[in-house]
Amino acid sequence: MTTSVQVAIHPSQFPENVRRDLLTSLRTRRVNHKFHYDSVKQTQKWLELHEAHSPARYDKSCLATYNKAFAASVKIIKAKSLHIIGLGCGGGQKDVQLMKQLQSRGNFFSYTPCDVSLAMVLVARTATRGLLPPEKCFPVVCDLATADDLPELFARSCGPRTSRLITFFGMIPNFEPQQILPKLSELLRRNDFLFFSANLAPGDGYTAGLKQILPQYDNPLTRDWLTAFLFDLGVEVRDGELRFSIETGGLGLRRVVARFHFRRARRIKVSGQEFSFARGESIRLFFSYRYTPARAAKLLARHGLEVCNQWTSPSAEEGVFLCRRK
Repeated sequence: MTTSVQVAIHPSQFPENVRRDLLTSLRTRRVNHKFHYDSVKQTQKWLELHEAHSPARYDKSCLATYNKAFAASVKIIKAKSLHIIGLGCGGGQKDVQLMKQLQSRGNFFSYTPCDVSLAMVLVARTATRGLLPPEKCFPVVCDLATADDLPELFARSCGPRTSRLITFFGMIPNFEPQQILPKLSELLRRNDFLFFSANLAPGDGYTAGLKQILPQYDNPLTRDWLTAFLFDLGVEVRDGELRFSIETGGLGLRRVVARFHFRRARRIKVSGQEFSFARGESIRLFFSYRYTPARAAKLLARHGLEVCNQWTSPSAEEGVFLCRRK
């Protein structure tokens, strides 16, 4: 018999705040990434895309890098009892890999899968079956970008003396680093660790590396996933086209950007407000920063996060960092 699941909903995802963020996205022409995971349909599109184009899913050497990092980390982390907080948990695959390594060494753990998408949180919870009992799993739906009380939020999941292992896998590309890294630093306590991964630009040249990985974004599955947001609001396929480019963002970093360019005027109505898009205008649907190991470590240090160890996949497209507060 199927049992009900208790999920905590942070105020950042209360309807009035989601509505505010949606209207801001349309008004500023810069879409909050959370709206690409807003429905079950969008979540399924993202999961399909992730399976097809994420190196962590199809590249066995990348998977091996994560396993190597997890195996090494459980030797560094001395606490026998841990609370794992999966920030932006997605489907929870990497968190589950980590749990299996901890379990093999006799560690005891509980888990808070946290994501902006309710569907993702439930997928991650389901992925932990057989690894921990349901009463040790505390799902949370939260927008990390707008929440300003993360330390208080996660303090409720475990006691003040319980060591925590916070995971932040595949998330940093979609955040402005100067906005999210202070939050991660503030969240970490003395005995806590942070597992952090960054998508990298492979090769010797930073810009050349971004051009090399561009097909991971500019493909039919990504186009279908990103444009679902606009099409669900009433924009039509013939209204314009999605274009990908590489541009410079903050702190000298470069990123892949997806913008929908309107070929004809379009007017849509959302929550009682009307938005007009003129011919030739564009709206930014997505961006994804790419790092190098040195750039990532430098940014982490700038925000008081010390890298205890780091691992890079053979393809040089994925970097994994185990960190703690200085």
